[in-house]
Amino acid sequence: MADLIAADQLRLFIERIERLEEEKKGMADDIRDVYNEAKSQGYDVKTMRAVVRLRKMEKHARDEADALLDTYKAALGLS
Repeated sequence: MADLIAADQLRLFIERIERLEEEKKGMADDIRDVYNEAKSQGYDVKTMRAVVRLRKMEKHARDEADALLDTYKAALGLS
């Protein structure tokens, strides 16, 4: 009986994961559509993705990344 319960529980977990994966795929498709719409309006998608990535970061992490980038650019004579 315990094996049957464990198998049912496992099946439910798997089914939940599969539903969430489908939702994630749908969301990824929606995000891609928004980027394509922005691109058709003349926006640079690569830069938009970079801005989204930066906005996800904490300010101190963003400041640290900027400082490190400035250091690397200076070392390579890019600044």
